[in-house]
Amino acid sequence: MKRDIATWTRWLHIYLSMFSFAALLFFAVTGLTLNHTEWIAGQQKVEQIKGQINEKWITASDPSHIDKLVIVEYFRNTYTIKSKLTDFLIEESECSVSFKGPGYAADIFIDRETGAYELTVTKSGWLAIMNDLHKGRDAGSTWSAIIDISAVLMILVSLTGFLMIFFLKKKRFSGLLISLVGGLIILILYYLYAQ
Repeated sequence: MKRDIATWTRWLHIYLSMFSFAALLFFAVTGLTLNHTEWIAGQQKVEQIKGQINEKWITASDPSHIDKLVIVEYFRNTYTIKSKLTDFLIEESECSVSFKGPGYAADIFIDRETGAYELTVTKSGWLAIMNDLHKGRDAGSTWSAIIDISAVLMILVSLTGFLMIFFLKKKRFSGLLISLVGGLIILILYYLYAQ
């Protein structure tokens, strides 16, 4: 029984590690880049565009008569916006439309009287995109599920790796001691420097 558990633990650890290798590496690297945001300074590009939409789309006195879909599709097609629509606010004198994605934002302000608009497109570099993916920012529900699955896999890899030390008699004490010391060092550093 003990030998079977040891075999299954080793098997699970090896194959879960290999299956989740890309996710483990991605979240480790982006954890590092998130801790050093100065590395992405200067990668952001901001473009401002002014224009005019058909004023009939926006001047309806009743906000419920404003065809949001026509306006959204106009901006998607005209400026090849592929990110998700996150906001469409209609106020008395202006409308604001926002599209967001990892490392990307397009914010539009439209004058309801004239149809004149200002579009600000913010594109960040690949490090910022990776950081946003790490956090799940503006990446959608599918990516959120990938983050959850990756987290569960990392937990299982960690637990099976830790469990394996109990089957190595000669290294059990030193392995558990090192694990305890590592945990204590993290706690001490937290109490000394993070509060």
